[in-house]
Amino acid sequence: MNEVKVDFSKKCGKMRPMHAVNNGPVHKFTLDQRISNLQWFIDAGIPYARTHDAAFYSTYGGEHTVDVHAIFPDFDKDANDPESYDFACTDEYLRVMDAAGVKPFYRLGSKIEHGVKKYGTVPPKDFYKWSVICEHIIRHYTEGWADGFNYDIEYWEIWNEPDCQNANGANPCWQGTEEQFIDMFCIALKHLKKCFPHLKIGGPAFTHVNERYAKLLFDEIKKRGLTLDFFSWHLYAYDAAWVAHEAYHARRFLDENGFKDTESILNEWNYVRGWTNDDWIYTLKREKDIKGAAFIASAICDCQYAPLDMLMYYDARPCGMNGLFAQDIPSERLKGYYSLKMFNELYKLGESAKIDIDGKDIYGCAAGNSEKCAVMISYFNDDDNLGSTAASVDLSGIADGAKKCAKVYLLDREHDMELVREESIDGSTAQLTLDMPLFSAYLIVIE
Repeated sequence: MNEVKVDFSKKCGKMRPMHAVNNGPVHKFTLDQRISNLQWFIDAGIPYARTHDAAFYSTYGGEHTVDVHAIFPDFDKDANDPESYDFACTDEYLRVMDAAGVKPFYRLGSKIEHGVKKYGTVPPKDFYKWSVICEHIIRHYTEGWADGFNYDIEYWEIWNEPDCQNANGANPCWQGTEEQFIDMFCIALKHLKKCFPHLKIGGPAFTHVNERYAKLLFDEIKKRGLTLDFFSWHLYAYDAAWVAHEAYHARRFLDENGFKDTESILNEWNYVRGWTNDDWIYTLKREKDIKGAAFIASAICDCQYAPLDMLMYYDARPCGMNGLFAQDIPSERLKGYYSLKMFNELYKLGESAKIDIDGKDIYGCAAGNSEKCAVMISYFNDDDNLGSTAASVDLSGIADGAKKCAKVYLLDREHDMELVREESIDGSTAQLTLDMPLFSAYLIVIE
């Protein structure tokens, strides 16, 4: 029997946004077919949405959305002239995020470009001018410049995956050299931090904790006397425990290189068994079912206790890698959505609590305050042939007071975070036994 011990009286730091995503809700304020998942974003309390690859989706605004070259289509025009900018589609996209209570995590740069001709991933002709263009994009959305907004957009990320490499050796994210990228990054970082010292400027969203490339970038940042507010990186895996493992790796690497105050943000991640042939087909199927959901639940629980500042699932945009909403009908919730919603119930409680797990492939997270506490427990292993298991859950440190009720919610093949059990609790301790099918998650709420 797997053993899970939770002590709500022992606090382990604040709950962090492990249920952030890439891209925001599908919704139009204008009259249309009303296919919307806006309310589902609200219900799940999704805290941040990164704007990367938004230009692939027509409902967000397609090629006219988010990317720097889309907002500023003619690089030869005056960067200080509002008439040089096309904010219309991006304005609408961010209005929808705002309506959902989701904070944009704005990626400055371009979507990945798999086509035969490249547009946004070509190095800008003038790195400083590109930085000034980014400055005005930020001013438009945070200071009202050019009939803009005063949104609370804290994170501004410079580029995406400059180290990307396809199977054929081509880079779909950066057409220049490493030296060119590092120079552009540092010029933009310097300019934007000078203009906006109160905002968080960082990046570059490496494909992994790329120590070799990152060391080159870090050395140049230090050489130029700059600071990096956050370091962003990506990870796709089929071992849920590996996600938190790499979070420790990233933190250790940052600290060793003198970036102890720099946040570590994993802002693309998902279940991936392999990127080619049958493995890729299998991956796309599993991301959308209960296996993908259990992977999400397990990784976010594990990462809550790792040295990671934010975890951002890829992708909430209607696409092949979206395990939260149906691709053709985004208002239809998939299994993975409920993993994020479960975690949000803990996130709202503010402080994490101590949890000890003695068992194989069992993951968990706990949180609580003086009025309410909750624990999330999941079961994941990549082996599809494993059977069910069971877990004994010992709860202690429950706040004294009136008699409480433990409500147990289940996510598995047959249940979508549905209430399956209620038990009365009289005192500060309780014990429950959970039967856990392979690829499942429980949420226990005590109030």
